Parts: sequence; C-alpha cells; structure tokens
Amino acid sequence: MEPLTIIVCHMPVDPELLEILACPNCKTKVELVKGGTALKCPQCRRVYPIKDDIPVMLIDEATIEP
Repeated sequence: MEPLTIIVCHMPVDPELLEILACPNCKTKVELVKGGTALKCPQCRRVYPIKDDIPVMLIDEATIEP
C-alpha cells in the first residue's frame, strides 16, 4: 500500500479585496504576509489571520509583531 499524499492548496486573497482592506485599528492598508496566510498592518503591526480563505479583520483575533 502506497502512502497517502495530501496537497494543501492556498488560494490567495482576491487582489480587489486586498486593495480595499484596511486595519480596523488604525485604518491603514494591510499587506499579505506569512506566505499569504495573514495580513499585516505596517502602522500598528497587527497581524490578522486568514482562515478558510477569509481575512479575519477583528482586533481581538490579531497578534502584534515587531
């Protein structure tokens, strides 16, 4: 029996959506980070996760990175 190979495909955030997304904390445009799995605000350094291809733009869900 051959081993099972699982391929995970990540769909990037739609460029049009990315163009209008802003940090809910400081209203600055966010940018893709972590290989397209999160959005980071360069102003306040909050990182918002992308779960199931949906950006979670909630301040309580964000982490703060340097």
